Amino acid sequence: MAVIDVFNCKAEKVKQIDLDDGIFNVPVKTHILHDIVTMQLANRRSGTASVKHRADVKGSTRKLFRQKGTGRARRGDIKSPLLRGGGSIFGPDPRSYSYSMPKKVRKLGLKMALSSKLKEDKILVLDQFQLEKIKTKEVCEILKRLNAIKALIITSEKDEVLELSARNISGIKVLRIEGMNVYDLLKHDSLVLIESSVKAIEGRLQG
Repeated sequence: MAVIDVFNCKAEKVKQIDLDDGIFNVPVKTHILHDIVTMQLANRRSGTASVKHRADVKGSTRKLFRQKGTGRARRGDIKSPLLRGGGSIFGPDPRSYSYSMPKKVRKLGLKMALSSKLKEDKILVLDQFQLEKIKTKEVCEILKRLNAIKALIITSEKDEVLELSARNISGIKVLRIEGMNVYDLLKHDSLVLIESSVKAIEGRLQG
């Protein structure tokens, strides 16, 4: 098992803990990480591009002139696509770009993302990250002390004070275990784990 140091908010080493090799030390396959990130970004697309078709345009359904005898092209009502202000032909409609991947592959992707962070020495474990009140400046000072400028902070449970304190800091994001995902793990330079979240991660990804 890999051993990692645990620090406090003063950047002082307090102890060491073991990390499960089945989660933090698996072979990293970049094509799997790429596929999962592509899926996540596709699922975030809004797909709201839309036009008004003939039936959606407001206007009379009266035929503008008779079918034959005028020498002009036959045409229906004022909502015809041939006229200015008429409906569009073959325009885009709202659609969903989302798709899914097997649960085992997504779980494997999380293990690979965590393993890559450990191999790059980009994982930092804190014994706790407690704040007395909502204070952005205090979070900035702690992260600067730990040399975690662009960091993803993972907590085992809801910590509203920390979440509100860190939400306006550029490059910093706080996620709970349930929201941990491959895209955010790879996007941020360093990963800050609260000690209690390590066991929770191992419990979620084991098997």
